[in-house]
Amino acid sequence: MNARNWWLMVSVGLGILLNPLNSSMISIAIPRLQNVFQLDITVVFWIIFCFYIASAISSPVMGKASDLFGRRKIFLTGLVVAFVASAIAPLSPNFGWLILFRIVQSVGTSMIISAGMAIIRMNITEKQATAVSVLTIFQSGAAAIGPFVGGVLIHLWDWPAIFFVNIPFAVASFLFSWLTIPKDEKPASATHSMSFRAWLDLIDASGTLLFTVGLVLLLVGLLSVKSSGHVSIIQVIVGLISFVALGAFVRHELKTVSPFIPLRTLAEYPEITWVNVQSIIVNLILFTLFYGVPSYLQMVRHVSEFHTGILMLSLGLCSFVASPLAGRWIDKSGPRPALNVAAVLMTLGSVWIVTLNQTSPVISVCLSLAAFGISNGLNSVGLQAALFKSSPKEIIGVASGLFTTSRILGAILSLLLIGVIVGAKFSFGGFRVLGIILTVISLSLVFMSRRRRELRAIRRE
Repeated sequence: MNARNWWLMVSVGLGILLNPLNSSMISIAIPRLQNVFQLDITVVFWIIFCFYIASAISSPVMGKASDLFGRRKIFLTGLVVAFVASAIAPLSPNFGWLILFRIVQSVGTSMIISAGMAIIRMNITEKQATAVSVLTIFQSGAAAIGPFVGGVLIHLWDWPAIFFVNIPFAVASFLFSWLTIPKDEKPASATHSMSFRAWLDLIDASGTLLFTVGLVLLLVGLLSVKSSGHVSIIQVIVGLISFVALGAFVRHELKTVSPFIPLRTLAEYPEITWVNVQSIIVNLILFTLFYGVPSYLQMVRHVSEFHTGILMLSLGLCSFVASPLAGRWIDKSGPRPALNVAAVLMTLGSVWIVTLNQTSPVISVCLSLAAFGISNGLNSVGLQAALFKSSPKEIIGVASGLFTTSRILGAILSLLLIGVIVGAKFSFGGFRVLGIILTVISLSLVFMSRRRRELRAIRRE
């Protein structure tokens, strides 16, 4: 791989890390924000929900936009949006404004990821697994060390620092990318003469609205039931509306010419479907750990933000070491062996959580975090390599955006799982139940992978 490609990967990587860094740093800030704004933990969770919902909505749209209007243009614009949101968010007068700026930040970082992955796919054609492993050092490494970085920043300068820290990364990525990313090909002239109605159809505004309404109402209904402890008529109505909206969304996506989430493409390319399903499950497990362990350490074991960040660093270091090794392994053997080993490690880490008791040293949590860290490095490289392998070049932007959405849906499900199991306040019993659930999910992933290998063997025969 030549020097130009290495600089291209660094330029894109510095921007791509902003999304996972911001999605994981906030995990350490939850108890602090709860105290500052005097809110229930299920309400504070909305600062995470809004980030992921905005990413889930904007990632496919921006992936499509990068295919049509230029990946370099979308990437650089995303950096500017993320810079502005990160600079203004700490000045928020209340929690509502903070959520608004988190949404803007999420849209900007989603533009960066959707366009950035497509830029690498189109410009680096040899040793793509190695290229993916380098990006994973930025992406999954940033997600893994985010709790440590957040803990240190909050300890030294309080919660606004987790927004200001984005600024140097955004500036560096913009400057390097301006010099290294090749200029976009001229877009089709038809895109310049579109009417406003045609633009809405192109980004599937109707499907986006149905997806947003259905997902938000579903989260509101489930979390309000857990918070109040009983089911009211209003909550039932909210739940029914959410299911109707999501059902209408699926029907609309199957019929529309330019879908928000291309369900027909998923049916046409089953390998892409499998990669995204596995990504949802993997991220459900990983983010339950991301948000569950810091809250458990701070609220149940009364560990400080600083020391919680240090304990969480074991996950980040293991992920950081595993990613480049995974890249070389996958270049030789393909993604499947690495993904199988990752599933086993997640199972072992989940079982270890279940074995903990109220007198276990907090340092023992690091053994579970180490297992998840290694699996995170293997999964991040393996799943993206599998995505590149199964995606035709002409839809790589859409596929990258869809892959980001699957990761986000896994994270949203993890927060929903924590909210439903734990409720308003973390407890040791709730943490153990989470461990049991993660063990069951991890085991199901192992069996699913085994069954899939058997089916492929049968088809070859």
